[in-house]
Amino acid sequence: MFFPALGVTVVVAILCGLDRTAAGQFMICRPIVAAPLTGWLLGEVAIGLQVGAMLELLWLGRLPVGAAIPPDDSQVAVGCTFLAIMSHAQTGMPPQAVAAASLLISMPFGKAGQLFDRLARLANARLLNKAELALDSGRFEGLERFHLRGMWHFAAASLATLTVVVGGGLLCLPLFLKYLDGPLVAAAPWIWLLFPLAGIGSLLSGLKVPRASLLFGGSFVLGLFILALR
Repeated sequence: MFFPALGVTVVVAILCGLDRTAAGQFMICRPIVAAPLTGWLLGEVAIGLQVGAMLELLWLGRLPVGAAIPPDDSQVAVGCTFLAIMSHAQTGMPPQAVAAASLLISMPFGKAGQLFDRLARLANARLLNKAELALDSGRFEGLERFHLRGMWHFAAASLATLTVVVGGGLLCLPLFLKYLDGPLVAAAPWIWLLFPLAGIGSLLSGLKVPRASLLFGGSFVLGLFILALR
């Protein structure tokens, strides 16, 4: 089961990596989509939904727009879902506990995505120079090849990030689960509460709307009121 699941994860990771900036941009790269998609293909969509919801809240304000290069949340979502499903199958621990452990282990490795993304962009900048030289000399037939090579650079960056996330998780996660089995199961509900709170705090800190906290708090209270009426 491990290697077929890993193959499916690699395919999803490359598609999501291309969708971030290089091609499509259908937003399947967002954790709330990428993680459930991975979980669905691996037969554990509930774990993917848990992982995707937590990561989406936490990194919603960090988007790869323009020159900004945030941590690769897409590969963290895909790799974390794979790690959680494999750990659940091997240890039999509750899905909530293994998902929380996989998130805590995988998130730091997402910083590698910034390095690989920056390398891909530098490589594409060199391709742009070559394409301009080809245009100046009248060689139009190679432009499509340059374009495809640029997409390949982003795909390779995504694959490299996934390798770091999954490889680091496979090394660290067994030790983490071994020594924190009991406490982790007990603390998992509190960990899941911590992620939304951190995500809400991150969103509020990034809002530039005047009185954003008042607007957010009023919307939250109104939502609770409507739920109470139902």
